[in-house]
Amino acid sequence: DFATPRAILTGHDYEITCATICAELGLVISGSKEGPCLIHSMNGDLLRTLEGPVTLEGPENFLRPKLIQASREGYCVIYYENGLFCVFSVNGRLQATMETDDKIK
Repeated sequence: DFATPRAILTGHDYEITCATICAELGLVISGSKEGPCLIHSMNGDLLRTLEGPVTLEGPENFLRPKLIQASREGYCVIYYENGLFCVFSVNGRLQATMETDDKIK
């Protein structure tokens, strides 16, 4: 038997750098190299776009997500390459931000 994908997720213009699955809520959250993070349903439907705080204009100032984690309570924490943590609700609202100089892996 060959494995077949349950769904194909679309919407990113650049390579995916991080992703997480929240099985309790039926969500897949992914981040791309030069773009926003996207929330998809497990069926592949694009539900929301998570935009980080506004930065200076220009290609070198994109927020690049490095790590994503979702909770069963409906929150998503995203760590960006520049040391910025953002907490979003699954409705796409930015709840909180915090900057750090530490390197997070």
